[in-house]
Parts: sequence; C-alpha cells; structure tokens
Amino acid sequence: MSTFDHVELMKHINGELGPFRKSQSAAMQGFAQLAAAAMAPGEIDAKTKELIALAIGVSTHCSGCIAFHTKALIKLGCTRDELEEMLAIAVYMGGGPNLMYAAEALSAFDRQSEPRTVP
Repeated sequence: MSTFDHVELMKHINGELGPFRKSQSAAMQGFAQLAAAAMAPGEIDAKTKELIALAIGVSTHCSGCIAFHTKALIKLGCTRDELEEMLAIAVYMGGGPNLMYAAEALSAFDRQSEPRTVP
C-alpha cells in the first residue's frame, strides 16, 4: 500500500513545474494541446480514456500519473469495481511490478474518494 498522500504529491508536482511551465511555455502549451486532443470526446468515452491513461501510469510505475488520473476518474464517476477490473488487466500484462503500483492506485483512489474536511 502506498505510504504517501497523492493529493500532496499533485500539489508538489504542480509547484515544482510552475517555473518550468513559464520557461518552456511553448512546449507546455503543446503538451496541453496534445492531452486535450487525446482526451477529447470521440469513439471512446472519457472514463475509458482515463482508465487507459491510468493503466499506462501503473505500467510505467508513475506515481504522479496515478495521482492525477485517479482524481480524474473519481470526477468521472468511476467505481472501485471498474478500477479493480482495469487493474487486473494491468497486472496480467505487467506482472508483479504492476501489482505493486495497482496497490498504489487503489490507495490513491480510496484516499481521494474520501470526503475531505476543511481545516
């Protein structure tokens, strides 16, 4: 199980990338356009696209990808059952290492699904 907070990880990544976004604005705008085009409505629905993105994040062992894509899946109404079914495929295709990151994805999904209290 993951031992870190994916919400804090996303904040950290966004903070660290702030100066890079400014210094490399054209490249970052290009990346944003690529993401928007890939995730745009089409033959595959938004939730399925996010499940694919998360599967790739699990397969490439990217904790940041896991954080951002589980957040997106929660917003799209993904159920834990749907997540688990996709993760079973990711584990089948990637074996033990993917199983370790599947546990992280489950933890990120559960922690981000919990209601947050405002301090």
